[in-house]
Amino acid sequence: MNEELRQKLMGVSVATLATALYKRGLRNQVIQDVRPVRQKGRNMVGPAYTLRYIPAREDRNQLSEFRKPTHPQRVAVETCPEGHVLVMDSRKDPRAASAGDILVTRLMMRGVAGVVTDGGFRDAATIAELDIPAYHTRPSSPTNLTLHEALDLNVPIGCGDVPVFPGDIIVGDDDSVIVIPQNIVAEAADEAVEMTAYEDFVIGQVKQGAAIIGLYPCTKDEHAEAFAEWRAANGR
Repeated sequence: MNEELRQKLMGVSVATLATALYKRGLRNQVIQDVRPVRQKGRNMVGPAYTLRYIPAREDRNQLSEFRKPTHPQRVAVETCPEGHVLVMDSRKDPRAASAGDILVTRLMMRGVAGVVTDGGFRDAATIAELDIPAYHTRPSSPTNLTLHEALDLNVPIGCGDVPVFPGDIIVGDDDSVIVIPQNIVAEAADEAVEMTAYEDFVIGQVKQGAAIIGLYPCTKDEHAEAFAEWRAANGR
C-alpha cells in the first residue's frame, strides 16, 4: 500500500473507520473479542496475509509436525510480506495458542506490521514487550497442535466473525481491529481523516462547556463556521 494512504490510516481510530464503513453499508468489519496484547499508542496498518486453522486431529498433529519445513504455521511466519499483517483464523478458540513469542519475534524482525488472531497467544507477557502490535482474545499456554491444525495460507478466512480476504487492509488501534475492503479503503480513509478533524474540534468545544445538540452531528451554521475557523487556525 502507498505511504500516503498508510499515514492517513495511522492517524484515525477504528471507531471512526467503523462509522465510515457503516455509511457504506458495511456493519460487520470490526473483529469481535480481539484486543491488543498491550496497547502501543499507535495504529497497526497493513494488508492482510492470512493463515487458516481447522480443528486438530490427533494423528495429524504430533509435535513432530513442527520439524517439517512445509508446516503452514512456520511457512506463514517466513513468507508474510514486510508491511503486511498476519491474520489467523483460530475459530474463536483460545484454548490452544495460535502462536508464541518466538514466532511473533520472527515476524517483527522480518518487518511484518502486526499479528492478529481470534484465538490466544502463548508467552503473552513476552509478546506484550515486543514492538510489533499483536492482538488476541486472551493468553493461552497450550501449543496450537493441541486443538488447531494450520492448513491454508493466504486464502479467505473468518476472524472474529469478520470475513478477511488476502489484501484487505487491516487497521488496529488501542481498542480493536477493523477490516477494510481494498476497493473502498482510499475513500474510507479520506472520510475518516475529515471525521477525525471534526471530532477533535468537537472535543475542544465540549471541554469548554458546549452542548452536544446541534454540534455533534453538526446541524447549526454557527458550529460549521466555528469549525472552519478552528481548522484554518490549526492547519487541519
